[in-house]
Formats: sequence, C-alpha cells, structure tokens
Amino acid sequence: MPTLQPVDRLEFQILIDNLTDSLSTAPPNVTLEWTALMRAGMRQLSGRCQCCANHGLAVVVKAFRGAASRVVLFDAGPVEFAVEYNGTRLGIDFASVDAVVLSHGHWDHAGGLPIAFDLITKANGGRAIPCYLHPGMFRQRALPLTGGGLLPIREIPSPDDLAAKGAVPVVTTEAQVLLDDMFLVSGEIPRMTSYEKGFPGHKRRSEDGQSWEDDPLIMDERFLAVHVGGKGIVVLTACSHAGIINVLKHAQSSFPAIPLYAVAGGFHLAGGNEKIIAESVRDIGTFGLTLIAPGHCTGWRAVNALANAYGDSTVAPLAVGKIFAI
Repeated sequence: MPTLQPVDRLEFQILIDNLTDSLSTAPPNVTLEWTALMRAGMRQLSGRCQCCANHGLAVVVKAFRGAASRVVLFDAGPVEFAVEYNGTRLGIDFASVDAVVLSHGHWDHAGGLPIAFDLITKANGGRAIPCYLHPGMFRQRALPLTGGGLLPIREIPSPDDLAAKGAVPVVTTEAQVLLDDMFLVSGEIPRMTSYEKGFPGHKRRSEDGQSWEDDPLIMDERFLAVHVGGKGIVVLTACSHAGIINVLKHAQSSFPAIPLYAVAGGFHLAGGNEKIIAESVRDIGTFGLTLIAPGHCTGWRAVNALANAYGDSTVAPLAVGKIFAI
C-alpha cells in the first residue's frame, strides 16, 4: 500500500446529494447549506438562491498541511446542470481543484464530469489535471426491473472524452497516493463479510457488447482516504457497493497502525440491501468511528437506524451544501 502522510485538517463540502436540509441541527463541526450560501454571498433567502438536491453524489474535499492546501473533486453527480447550478451558488473555487476521482462507473456519479472539467479548466487557465479511473468502469451497465427485464444505464464518459475536456486520465486497478501524499484512492475492495452481496441483479455488457452478464460486485468502485493527524483516517465512499463494512475493513487493513476516524458517503442500504441494515449498523460500531455521515444511496431506514444506534453526536447525514470540518 502506498504511504499516506498526515494532514493538519480536512474540510469536505457536499456539492451534490439526494437530500437538501438546512433546518435539522448538526454538530458544531458541520455547517448547514444556508450558512454556506451566506458565506458565498447570499444576502436574501429565496428559492433561486438555494441548491438543488439530485440523485447522486459529488464532494469537494480540501486537505490542509501547513500553509499548503490541495483539493480533490470526488465524483460529479448525475447531471451537468447540478454541478454548475450548485457550484455557482456555493461559490466553489473550481480553479483550486487539483485532481478528480471517479469512484465507479455509474451515471449518478459520472454524469456531471464533462461540465466539471469545463468549469475547472476555464477557471484555472486551461491547465489539465489528473482524473483517477478504473478500467472496469466503461462497460455499459443495467438495472433489474421489478416486473422483469432490464433498464440500461447510460454509459459514462470515456477516458478519451474526459481528456478532450482537460483531464489527464490515470486508469488503474491499483491504489494511488496523490497530491503531496495527502490523499489515497484505494484499489479494488476485497469482499470479506458473509452478508454483503453487492448489488444483486446488476448487469454489465459482455466484452463483445452483444449480451448482458451478471455484475453484482461492481469491482471498479474505490474509496478516497485522508489521514488527519491526531485523529485518524477519514474514508469517503460513494456508494459502497462492496458493502460499507467491507469498505471499512479494507481501510482498516490498509492502515493498521492508524485508527479510523470518520466515514462519509453512500452506504447503499436502500432497496434490496435493506435486509442487511441490522448487520451493517451493528458492525459499523466495531470501528470506533467519531463521525458517521451517511448520504446519497444509504436510504432513510438505514440513516434512522444509524442515528438510533449511535446518536446525534456521531451520526450527521449528508445534505447538499453542508461543510464538514475535521
């Protein structure tokens, strides 16, 4: 495993998420959307000033070490509109983005990538930046329909498509440390637990493109990790198709001498995976996490179960515009 060096502090802001919520109280280290909008210049509350919720995830992650800071855009949500609409209102400094990480090859994480690169390169004077990808992301996928049959998922932008927008594609299955050793993109996540089965019924195109084949494990998904000095490892996971416990087990084994401090992102405990909420909620407690921030595809039943099990001081759900400071 490549070496990850500690940072002094970390901030991550939710650019896109399924939920908007500026009313629920939050821990002191979490800034709500309306406050973030005011910091970005909002002087009067109205519908046109607020962000839009959308089914997907995009997170702007900023790490600080001494006087230096580095920024990663972790996923770009489902649609170009949401990146520009929310980014403009939140005052996102796209010029500061040093790298983009795509967690896995699903539309709700990759659909906004083209405009994200447009905004980044327009703001930074045309400088190309790395985009970390997995080679298994680019075959078309499909979802099972309740009544039978499949619903094809639109293909995500290819490495060539992204290169034409200003990306320098880094396509690999291996773990990568980036940006002054402040961030780590994991490799493929081993499947360890007996109950996390991935995404049952999920399909992908065969190599020849002529048929569909089973793809429940979605092995192209990786997580992003940062070591905050004096606290521990912060894990950002987009959908956790490997299973949130498998994600955390892999993070723990990757950094055996450093405690896990926080996990944030989608835990994919909605729909067919609601049957493993109890086991997942039970086992997440074995990692001693200070912050659990579920969002996107976690589902309201699992969020409620986590809050009931670990309390408001530990569980702070994601919502668009929120800023988490660690």
